[in-house]
Amino acid sequence: MTLAIDARMSKSSGIGTYLSNMLPRVIGLYRGERVHLIGDPQELGRFPCTRDGKVAVADCRSPIYSIREQFRLPRLIPRDTDLLWSPHFNVPLLYRGRLLVTIHDVLHLAMPQFMQAHKRLFARVLLAAVRRKADAVICNSRFTADELMRVVGVPPSRIEVIHMGVDEGWSAVGERTRPQEKPYFVFVGNVKAHKNVAGLVDAFRGIADKVPHDLVIVGQKEGFITGDRKVEGAAAALGGRVKFTGLVDDALLKRYVACAEALVLPSFYEGFGFPPLEAMACGCPAIVSDRASLPEICGDAALYCNPDDPQDIAARMLEVATNEALRAALREKGLQRARQFTWDRCARETVALIERLQA
Repeated sequence: MTLAIDARMSKSSGIGTYLSNMLPRVIGLYRGERVHLIGDPQELGRFPCTRDGKVAVADCRSPIYSIREQFRLPRLIPRDTDLLWSPHFNVPLLYRGRLLVTIHDVLHLAMPQFMQAHKRLFARVLLAAVRRKADAVICNSRFTADELMRVVGVPPSRIEVIHMGVDEGWSAVGERTRPQEKPYFVFVGNVKAHKNVAGLVDAFRGIADKVPHDLVIVGQKEGFITGDRKVEGAAAALGGRVKFTGLVDDALLKRYVACAEALVLPSFYEGFGFPPLEAMACGCPAIVSDRASLPEICGDAALYCNPDDPQDIAARMLEVATNEALRAALREKGLQRARQFTWDRCARETVALIERLQA
């Protein structure tokens, strides 16, 4: 049996975390004869599993969501491939073999107000191809599975829900000294409209004179759409109490989260939600939106807020900042909840599905 994997997004945020954790485990568990990775050989060379004798790497650096990838990818899939696994909905339209696709969310179609027109069109075409062509679809949450059925029309018989895991490094954070002197709340993620950073800054403004904390926003600052640039002005008006770090390395990211009073994610839409689980794994309380996948993933281990109501977000932040017993309870529940999400289990369930499809 031969398995081909589109591994071009192994350095991307989100999907890159998924691939980086899954590739070594899936290759190690897979009982077929060959695994054919498609991507950048230099980037994929960081994985020791690529030096396994059954693994081959085909050089493909075609940009994601490009016309070029649609012509290049099918040429690099070996003729004897029994199954192609695509970790995102950008499937090769000209490929005619058996296909497994992982869908992380359907934000482009479910909340079109947050997407540019050309991105919505591209997603509509590719997700329609997933509906027609995929033999099975992995969804990282039951919420995303339900959305895929509702918005795209993929039948439930072809959907498998497999939750992702939390990297073990989050439960073994070394240095725990605060990256800054003052206490702070932390948001982790790219600054995009559906993440509701505008609502978070508005909420923080409502409690800034009641707590000594700062608000630290860790992630890529680009991504604002028209009308959202007011966030920068609102943040600046708080006199340096809101700090944008930009992208930081992994060690510093873990310090920012582990030492925060709480991680706050008042997002309108999440297909899974890595940041709150990662926060829980290192003992940081989490305040999250009561929407989308977040209640499913966080269970009773997080404090929930209404993302449409900055006053409600603010109330939850103030509650955590002033209640040590609540913080302690959230830390304990969070540690227990995070332990339920492992990459080993995710890989085992994925390989079992792969081998069923190849049988």
